[in-house]
Amino acid sequence: MDLKAYMKEQCARVDAALDRFLPRETVLPHSLHRAMRYSVFAGGKRVRPILMLAACQAVGGDTERAVPAACAMEMIHTYSLIHDDLPAMDDDDFRRGNPTSHKVFGEAIAI
Repeated sequence: MDLKAYMKEQCARVDAALDRFLPRETVLPHSLHRAMRYSVFAGGKRVRPILMLAACQAVGGDTERAVPAACAMEMIHTYSLIHDDLPAMDDDDFRRGNPTSHKVFGEAIAI
């Protein structure tokens, strides 16, 4: 098994599903949906959802049915990072080299 190729393939699968599940930036409320997409697609290895899909596959499950749960896990992880970066928490200005959500969209939107 080529782990690097597997990770890349599953990451693309998760990203495509996240793109389908998250509202477009053109859908009201624009600022909230822009912020959501900004943070979810800010980069990352997608380790958590890939592990969920691999666990499903390991026990003979239908990974396609597990994709929504894997995406939900990634969105919860992203939410936790956004909140961790808030001024009342770690007060970080950057995550993965980009301005944090609250720096770009304001603290209220980040919350």
